[in-house]
Amino acid sequence: MAKGPQYNLAFRRRREGRTNYRKRRRLVVSGIPRLVVRPSNKHLTAQVVQAKPEGDLVLASAHSSELKDFGWKGPCGNISAAYLTGLLAGRRAKAGGISDAILDIGLHARGRGSRIFAAAKGAVDAGLSIPHDEKALPPPERVKGAHVVEYSKRLASEPETYKKVFSTYLRKKLKPEDLSDHFGEVQTKINALRTEVATK
Repeated sequence: MAKGPQYNLAFRRRREGRTNYRKRRRLVVSGIPRLVVRPSNKHLTAQVVQAKPEGDLVLASAHSSELKDFGWKGPCGNISAAYLTGLLAGRRAKAGGISDAILDIGLHARGRGSRIFAAAKGAVDAGLSIPHDEKALPPPERVKGAHVVEYSKRLASEPETYKKVFSTYLRKKLKPEDLSDHFGEVQTKINALRTEVATK
């Protein structure tokens, strides 16, 4: 590590590659709540956060594992689940009187059509006003899992491969061919939440 009177030691989270403080500063000084989206291999978290002097205050939050409460049988880490998680977080934020937010993707890459932007699309569809580029959001058919449905139909003639690829779906008694319809059912349940129920 460099030493000397002219050297300033970077903050710990910057040294660990966990926080870009220049980017965070621009988001915080805006005074607008941030939609913080953080994906993992199997799940995704979407939180509406307001920066305070004493630390970040979570105003609304949703985790993809909560989708099971609405009957979701699909994986909790795919694009469809990401959208539904963003939709749920957005509904809760709107119920709390929040109408605007800025997307905070942290150090993740800005991949078009990624899970992060799927979650942002869900929050926008819930009624949050979030500055975004429409080209970055995944198309509606992909959000509904149309690509999974199409692929499953192509593999139908190969039973062993079909069972191996879609084992997660089949274990939960969900045929991948029915994913789009199942997505629509869960989406309807989330949108049907009463205001007082949406708050958490």
